[in-house]
Amino acid sequence: MSEWFTRWFGKEYLDLYPHRDEHEARSVVRLIRNMVSPDPAGRALDLACGSGRHTRALCQHIWTVGLDLSMELLEVAKAEAPEVPYVRADMRVLPFAGASFDLVVNLFTSFGYFSSDDENRVVLSEVNRVLRPDGVFVLDYLNSDQVRATLVPHDTRRIGNRVVTQDRRISSDGLYVEKDIFAAGSPRKYLERVRLFEPDDLRCLLHDAAFSVDHELGEYSGAPLSTDSSRAIFFAHRS
Repeated sequence: MSEWFTRWFGKEYLDLYPHRDEHEARSVVRLIRNMVSPDPAGRALDLACGSGRHTRALCQHIWTVGLDLSMELLEVAKAEAPEVPYVRADMRVLPFAGASFDLVVNLFTSFGYFSSDDENRVVLSEVNRVLRPDGVFVLDYLNSDQVRATLVPHDTRRIGNRVVTQDRRISSDGLYVEKDIFAAGSPRKYLERVRLFEPDDLRCLLHDAAFSVDHELGEYSGAPLSTDSSRAIFFAHRS
């Protein structure tokens, strides 16, 4: 595959984002517990789990399997918690039977990576398929209003012993936020490219995938969604 995310999510990704840590993961899971009260006897899926920080926090409260496409990130996740089950797969084709899970979470903007909205719709249809009839889906996404208002076009910072330069932009069609990442000493340049779904877009996508939205929040503290929110967090159930 040639999609950007097949090249980016590896060891260098973890090195360049050390602030995405266990404390932040616990705050998201605390919000989910407060809103959903997951049954300890149930089953949860952490969709696009990366290195497993949310999976580890969630599995303290409900049996959880993590799924990701990156073998490198899954190896890190498994080394951190060998007892936690992990699966390598593409989120567009989930390797689970229908109605397998009580809870599916997709956290910290691990969605909207694909080149067409039809592919993003397939992901939501797959989530609906693997959820039980009374199951809950949690989609934690960027807030496009906040991204557009606060986008920093360029910055350079030191992370550990490396100087990292990041160039950010909104695509010419206004549909994506894109980032070029350069790390001093590395011959490679990385690209992040995420769909700038508006909250209304996410509502429509969820509705089209046969979800009903129960709650819309804008912060891990539980504050309501607004144009100034840092996140756009949707709690939905199968319609």
